[in-house]
Amino acid sequence: MSAQSSPHASTNAADDGGSAAVIRIDSFAAAREVLRSGDVRQAGFNAELVHRFIGPRHAPVLYQDGEPHQKQRSATARFFTPRVVATRYCELMEATSRDLVAQFCKARRARLDDLSLSLAVAVAADIIGLTDSPRDAMAARLNRFFSAPVGKGAIVTLRNAVFGQLRTLAFYWFDVRPAIRARRRRPREDLISHLLAEGYSDREILTECLTYGAAGMATTREFIVMAGLRLFEDDALRARFLTADEPERMTILEEVLRLEPVVSTLKRRTACPMTLHTDAGVTTIPARSLVEIDIGAANRDEAAAGVCPHQLDPDRVRPAKGSASLLSFGDGPHRCPGAAVALHEAAIFLDQLMRVPGLKLERRPTKTINPVSSGYELRDAMIVVG
Repeated sequence: MSAQSSPHASTNAADDGGSAAVIRIDSFAAAREVLRSGDVRQAGFNAELVHRFIGPRHAPVLYQDGEPHQKQRSATARFFTPRVVATRYCELMEATSRDLVAQFCKARRARLDDLSLSLAVAVAADIIGLTDSPRDAMAARLNRFFSAPVGKGAIVTLRNAVFGQLRTLAFYWFDVRPAIRARRRRPREDLISHLLAEGYSDREILTECLTYGAAGMATTREFIVMAGLRLFEDDALRARFLTADEPERMTILEEVLRLEPVVSTLKRRTACPMTLHTDAGVTTIPARSLVEIDIGAANRDEAAAGVCPHQLDPDRVRPAKGSASLLSFGDGPHRCPGAAVALHEAAIFLDQLMRVPGLKLERRPTKTINPVSSGYELRDAMIVVG
């Protein structure tokens, strides 16, 4: 496959442990075919580095593939069922959102990214089982962990590694360790209790908590801020959001996410030669090839998004049985299990926040890209009561 053979994929030679190529895909159909294939393995989020140091046994679910991944996803699916989300978690989202909006109204100014992180931490902590330490202190620790600088050069890399280990140790000592001890005494319906029952060690539980924390806290935080920005920028969309019923609010949020996927690139490595169907015809991708999927481009593919794919249109017609956000939550075995949780969080919190009289966006956030997740990070979005 080459850049000349198809407008939707390109190939570059790569020196990556003997891999044949780097395949870049930006069409929806080809991207979904790769993500749903049983012939590919997770390659994003430093997956190959994680496997090198942790090994396959009890690897975090994000880095598992095949039968072990399927078993773990099936075992934890009960934490994300529509009934559980609509009852247990929505009650928590409602209560936490009320508290956060009340605090904001009293202070009359706040950073939207701080408010969204507090909500995301509260919900994810309940799902994971991190409920035996002060929530605000845990949110601050996780914020420092997720915001750790990257930089370049040997000294900077060493410094970041040392401070990263210290942040991980602090998270374990003050948050994960108390939760593990409490669940050993009295198991609950949460992830840590499940992992203990499966025989996971404290170290393995810590790794899983960080994995779910990044997915349930960090990415949800960015999504809420981005959706909030879209509502601030478009008065008609904001008015429609506030008068809509729940399904329509979800559709609006998914349309925002289609255009602004938090994670812009997903990576997979082919385990064997793979046949891929593209606009240019049938092509075989060599074994060990790295496939990089441009989620933003695939979501704007007119074949999937419909006409005017670069415009925000909650009323657009999409293929039957497809998600309104298309590939923003991924697809196939590794599709985000907490998609409904994130959407409900954003819908509930923004519905309450946007009703505050005199609410204004005083300062737009800065936007950077996280090199590990390939996702955007929005910081210092200041909102005020006018």
